[in-house]
Amino acid sequence: MNWPNMLTSIRIAIVPLLVLVYYLPFKHAGLLAASLFVIASITDALDGYLARQLGQKTQSGEFLDPVADKLLVAVALILIVDGANQIGVSIAATAI
Repeated sequence: MNWPNMLTSIRIAIVPLLVLVYYLPFKHAGLLAASLFVIASITDALDGYLARQLGQKTQSGEFLDPVADKLLVAVALILIVDGANQIGVSIAATAI
């Protein structure tokens, strides 16, 4: 497994961790969950950069990268809607 694919796998592994951290019963759980989202976002940028620069594009990477992106964003939107409990936020999340 090359570096870009490992970073994509890490991003997929962060998704359930993001949900777990978000629901932890402590004061800064939301901040920690947001930090995990930022880390996952950085891995997204880095895996694309490395795949192009190192010439390590693979068919599995081309498939998994957008899947990981969609998982991460969908879960984040669900958590935001769950936490906000406002119709405007729900409508915005649905549009996205």
